[in-house]
Amino acid sequence: MVPVTDTPILHVDMDAFYASVALRERPDLVDQPVVVGGGGGRGVVLAANYVARRYGVRSALPMTRVRRMCPHVVVIEPDYATFTSVSSSVMETFREVTPVVEAMSLDEAFLDVRGSTRRLGPPARIAERLRSTIHDEQGITCSVGVAASVSVAKLASRRAKPDGVIVVPPAEVTSFLHPLDVGELYGVGEKTQALLHRFGLLTVGDVAHTPLRTLQRAVGDHLGRELQHLAWGTDRSELTPRAGPHEPERSMGADETFTRDTDDREVIVRELLRLSARVAGRMRSADVAGRTVTLKVRFADFTTITRSRTLPEATDVTVEIHRAVTRLYDALGLQRARLRLVGVRVEGLVPRATVHRQLVLGESEHGWADADRAVDRATRRFGTAAVRPASLV
Repeated sequence: MVPVTDTPILHVDMDAFYASVALRERPDLVDQPVVVGGGGGRGVVLAANYVARRYGVRSALPMTRVRRMCPHVVVIEPDYATFTSVSSSVMETFREVTPVVEAMSLDEAFLDVRGSTRRLGPPARIAERLRSTIHDEQGITCSVGVAASVSVAKLASRRAKPDGVIVVPPAEVTSFLHPLDVGELYGVGEKTQALLHRFGLLTVGDVAHTPLRTLQRAVGDHLGRELQHLAWGTDRSELTPRAGPHEPERSMGADETFTRDTDDREVIVRELLRLSARVAGRMRSADVAGRTVTLKVRFADFTTITRSRTLPEATDVTVEIHRAVTRLYDALGLQRARLRLVGVRVEGLVPRATVHRQLVLGESEHGWADADRAVDRATRRFGTAAVRPASLV
């Protein structure tokens, strides 16, 4: 049995992200070849679904060439606002698992879960949990590689595609890596691959068993040393938390998918309270507050809408966030609409120290904000189940 601390790095990669998000709104096209990109004469493919890939269609190909390869391909114009929104929700899902998230792009990130295993179980179970949550909440799939280092986790997620999980324990790293072509190593491009092939280094195993000085004479000191680490899976295992290049950094949120679609207001409002408490707690941990509260609802047919309200002052108080999202929900008039998911997000975050609350007439100086902080202290000491609102018990 692999100790849980031996494979703490997860690489989570959305499957055909842009195409998958676009097809959520067009389920009638799921079995057809679909690409996302510019449809004009100079347009290129941003992403292709797996049906289109069977025809050799790949990202970055000119659209004119794609139409020759697959005349019946369906082209969908990119919706960058939706892509960014989905990406932001996915990254929030990652941060529900661990704060150590190194986002590489809109659709992929590395996660260090060594601090989450006591709460959530071994890394493989966390990987399956993430796949299930993303599928339920976003209607798309992802693949996860689990390993001890960044490069091996990246290669494992690639091998797991689509919609799978591959765990590479330390004892199996060499048998996993060494048969691969050198071009599959993380960060090795076509030029480096061609250079290594020219020296007769065709597989990762060839690189691994080449003396370091010989390798450095062939490709240079720095690259030679890096290639040896990659070939043995001994590269970087520490992550640097960072947001994705297009991800809004000044917001926090959480979503929840109901076990069954519901139109019961009491159930929905109770879930909004749970989410409000979760988001507010994270904000207080980060010493930030926000003014714009956003409600997200997803219907049974996956149609999703959001509504926002800007408060007079920035807040990190659970009841104030909950009050705002409840009013947004009631204003939608969805008494008979069955919901699949609800979400709460607070945007426009600022350092908490910069917020100077004005007391409202009749409001105690020590009110809900102090109650929230008392709850925070209790949960830090005794766990998240120690104190909760009565309606959530």
